[in-house]
Amino acid sequence: MAGTAGTPGTPRVLRAMNDRAALDLLLEHGPLSRTRIGKLTGLSKPTASQLLARLEAAGLVLATGTTEGRPGPSAQLYEVNPAAGHAAGLDVTPQRILAAVADITGRTVGRHELPTPGRRAGTPVVQQVTDALDGAVKAAGLARDDIHRLVIGTPGAFDPTTGRLRYASHLPGWHSPTLLDELAAALPMPFEYENDVNLVALAEQRLGAARGHTDFVLLWNQEGLGAALVLGGRLHRGWTGGAGEVGFLPVPGTPLVRQVTKANSGGYQELAGSQAVPRLARELGIEDVPPGPYAESAAELVARAAQADDDAHRHLLRTYATRLATGLASLVSVLDPELVVLSGASLTSGGEPLRALVQAELEELAASRPRLVVGDVREHPVLRGALESALATTRDEVFDTSR
Repeated sequence: MAGTAGTPGTPRVLRAMNDRAALDLLLEHGPLSRTRIGKLTGLSKPTASQLLARLEAAGLVLATGTTEGRPGPSAQLYEVNPAAGHAAGLDVTPQRILAAVADITGRTVGRHELPTPGRRAGTPVVQQVTDALDGAVKAAGLARDDIHRLVIGTPGAFDPTTGRLRYASHLPGWHSPTLLDELAAALPMPFEYENDVNLVALAEQRLGAARGHTDFVLLWNQEGLGAALVLGGRLHRGWTGGAGEVGFLPVPGTPLVRQVTKANSGGYQELAGSQAVPRLARELGIEDVPPGPYAESAAELVARAAQADDDAHRHLLRTYATRLATGLASLVSVLDPELVVLSGASLTSGGEPLRALVQAELEELAASRPRLVVGDVREHPVLRGALESALATTRDEVFDTSR
């Protein structure tokens, strides 16, 4: 690495850059020897040794085992110290708040689920958040003060001009204009908030099907239908945070919905949202429609249709694919993304059969032809995205050795 000759503080800045490069390599590859770190960073053995000694003294790396069993003499291995920092994430729905704590390596070390309907419906939101967070912190064997940063994922988005949560009227108690100030006063750590589908896109970009892609759309279909837009490698949130609220999108095949925010619905949601799948199945003569919440029923029906060979289920999958492609056609016509990621149980349960049908329909309906893939992050993707977001900032702060 090079710097500008004579610039004050340059050696410290270069050391910090080398330190961060080594820490990122250890996060990516796991335990590495001094020699391997030197090769991957381009540093000499003496410089790599000094770097590791510096990081070990700072509590950022640990010596862990040796390379015994491999050809040649054994060598000391080093890894990132998991206890160097912790971050937390919350996934908020009307039914529950799911909280988790991760160490600096990204490993989840504590999780807690707080049911929120029924007896907790009247509990202030700030208390719900702190109770959920405290449960995860306790499960991790930590204290609140050990958490460097928290990211809260919710449906809708907080309008940066008013501080109010918009596009999520189904989330009771979260719409006070003073809520963010109240949370800031109650929480001892910095926190951020983010739309839940945006966090799924972040998880897929960091860990899943969108790795290496800087322009993509993620279509989410589970309890609600929404999208996340990543343009030039960054989330596009829109002026009020409402970019990607495609459930409100007017589409052919459904009546025009007016006052969409009051109705909390729109044409695309009615056409292709999870609640449309059980209704469509009944219309096609499928009698054994699974009972229970519509999102779970839809996921089971789509999974069954992707594997079945009878006419009714094949028709269900084809019709559902056409409906999905109808809304996607508007998105890709405007954005021309490189990739579309299908996520949420009502999409991922259809696997390759559904993906292929949507891809074929989209190529008929839109001029641009992005590649469609099924999302890889299936277990609590909103929570995983919240943790990844919180960890990114935490690492920037903890790994900064220039201070």
